[in-house]
Amino acid sequence: MSSSAETTRRGGEWLTSWDPEDSSRWDSGLAWRTLWITTFCLTLAFIAWFLPSAIIPKLNALGYEFTKNQLYWMAAMPGLAAGLFRLVWMVLPPIMGTRKMVSLTTLLLIASTLGWGVRVQNPTAPYWELMTLAFLAGIGGGAFSGFMPSTSYFFPRAKQGTALGLQAGLGNLGVSIVQLATPYLIAIGGLAIFGGSQMMTVPGKPATEVWFQNAAFVWIPLMIIGALLAWTMLKSVPVTANIRQQFDIFKNQDTWWMTLLYIMTFGTFSGLAAQFGLLMNNLYGAGNSEIVQGAGASAQILIDGYSVPDPVKFVFLGPLIGAVARFAFAPLTDRMGGAIWTLISGIGLVISIAFTMTALVPDTSSAAALDSGFTKFLWGMLAIFLFSGIGNASTFKQMPMIFERRQAGGVIGWTAAIAAFGPFLFGVGLTTLGAVPFYAIGIAWAVMCIGVTWWRYARRGAPKPG
Repeated sequence: MSSSAETTRRGGEWLTSWDPEDSSRWDSGLAWRTLWITTFCLTLAFIAWFLPSAIIPKLNALGYEFTKNQLYWMAAMPGLAAGLFRLVWMVLPPIMGTRKMVSLTTLLLIASTLGWGVRVQNPTAPYWELMTLAFLAGIGGGAFSGFMPSTSYFFPRAKQGTALGLQAGLGNLGVSIVQLATPYLIAIGGLAIFGGSQMMTVPGKPATEVWFQNAAFVWIPLMIIGALLAWTMLKSVPVTANIRQQFDIFKNQDTWWMTLLYIMTFGTFSGLAAQFGLLMNNLYGAGNSEIVQGAGASAQILIDGYSVPDPVKFVFLGPLIGAVARFAFAPLTDRMGGAIWTLISGIGLVISIAFTMTALVPDTSSAAALDSGFTKFLWGMLAIFLFSGIGNASTFKQMPMIFERRQAGGVIGWTAAIAAFGPFLFGVGLTTLGAVPFYAIGIAWAVMCIGVTWWRYARRGAPKPG
């Protein structure tokens, strides 16, 4: 922190001095308060980001008539937007400060959330409008690249693995929360203060009365509360770095190596979280024409005795496991270092992806074969989420150890920005290549990352152990 920053940003929201490495000057109370408020807002940001993933698989059941490819692209759009928005948010912490950035970002989440709540009530919205709402949902993903670096300014290096692991892990829980809560929220008519009910028709099952706007509207009051908490209780650390100065991270080769590793971990987590429901539906559910024939209430199950799984009952499990792994393993990365756990993450991903690939072509010869395939698919996917979550924790421990403080914040923002394209890349890959070839690419990428981790960070005598 430079003295010039302290003199030009003295008083008000800006701290006059801050050195978390000096225990006599470090205010742990302020640091942890910043962590918890920012984490609350980050969780809401992830809820806004992945709200479309909880709604899109049910759009046709609510009366829309989109093709599989249209739905894949719609589910991919928040990932594309988040990656682009993160490139903006990564430079905001030194410029705006934590207080303004967190409070204003949290208010921006309301736009897309409100839009989805309005548009699920009547299946008349044109495709471009829903794609626009999906794009705006990416603001929630963009927040990550601003929130995480700004929080890192408040903690000493020895505690950053735990602090960032808690913030990212609990923030990632927003993915699981919105997917878990949606089927319950839409069933409670008493919550529907605005708007009436809809009839949801799933092939092979009776039509159900739902209030799908609840899945969106219920979060808006919490977003307002989060913005108020941030505005009234947060401070900002005076870090001097304009946009040009922040771009010096690209001269460091470790910026690029860590980008590859974080694509492996968070890119996988976010990509699968966005596409999990659609993939399950199209492989083992009503989206597979070899299993289900017809449309609407007249659909018939072709495989006698096979119960088509409802994705909303399962999709929350993957993000939940990944998020819990992220904050559960964060203290271990502080004690053991991040590199060894990134290595374990890569190996685990290779094994779990290979296992899941054996279930990506459903055997429709019998109900027993389908049930067995679905069980294998589900467990394989959950294992992928587990190891991606471990890697999310370990890479965020590595970055503050590899880079000096100002650069570490920029690298965290940059790597998070690129990995946020995960939902978009997964949507494009599954649409254009198909599941099996795309998963094979995932194995190849993980093998490459294992090699990078071992050579650069994890082996004895590595250039940058951490």
